[in-house]
Amino acid sequence: MTRLLPIALSQVPAQSDVAAFADTLRAQVRVHPEIELWVFPELHLSTPEGDEQPHQLAVTLGDDRLRALSDLAAELKIWLVPGSIYEADGAGGVYNTALVFGPDGRRVAVYRKVFPWRPLEVSRPGTEFVVFDIPGRGRVGLSICYDSWFPELTRHLAWMGAELVLCLVQTDTSDRQQEVVITQANAIVNQCWVASVNSAAPTGRGRSLLVDPEGRIRVASPSSETTVLTDVVDFDAVTTTRRYGTAAVSRPWSQFTTGDRVIELPLYAGTLDPARWTPATPIQEEIA
Repeated sequence: MTRLLPIALSQVPAQSDVAAFADTLRAQVRVHPEIELWVFPELHLSTPEGDEQPHQLAVTLGDDRLRALSDLAAELKIWLVPGSIYEADGAGGVYNTALVFGPDGRRVAVYRKVFPWRPLEVSRPGTEFVVFDIPGRGRVGLSICYDSWFPELTRHLAWMGAELVLCLVQTDTSDRQQEVVITQANAIVNQCWVASVNSAAPTGRGRSLLVDPEGRIRVASPSSETTVLTDVVDFDAVTTTRRYGTAAVSRPWSQFTTGDRVIELPLYAGTLDPARWTPATPIQEEIA
């Protein structure tokens, strides 16, 4: 069975009103009723205004605003990634946390940004890579903005079986041009889909895009204007690309053969073990 997932990348400016967000999303779903996964930018509902500080906006995972988002996903029967939020860590600090809600309203994933953009960002770094499964479709990994600059993060998500990586972004600086290239590079070297969803002006510089497992840009915004990008992710394209190679040539996930020696990785005080190189897949894990 072909594994297809209609997806929408909502390039919009940040807002703080959850009720207004819900009304906007309802209107968008009416226009695009076929879309199953809706993705919004980093800190979409949790961006400081004026003199506000992140800790003033931080909430716990049991907060009423988050329950409202859960109810909204269930109401619309969609997979919803409402951007990231500031999450209170219980000790006066905050995480930059991405949430995923399923069409039944259940919270299916929580990811805390591992690489805050220092020194500007004050959020604590998370310590775990996170993937989740969309039954009948495929496995999805989560990334937030500056995470994409660290190839180890996307590589680990792909190794954990992610066939689509969602990168939630709020970039308003001139390096958005480089982030577009990085998005393509992460897709190419990991042979997976990558979506980079940036805020629209005035919060961000836009230029959101979806890239396929061979690095081809499927859909993209050329500007910072508010827009909704839609396409269909074919998860089987990941399987095909990894089997036959990018451009029918390169197969990095098949690099090692039996008997290859362990490679030392001094940077990590660890090793690259050929026996562990092959990425997991939902199918492999079900069989195991």
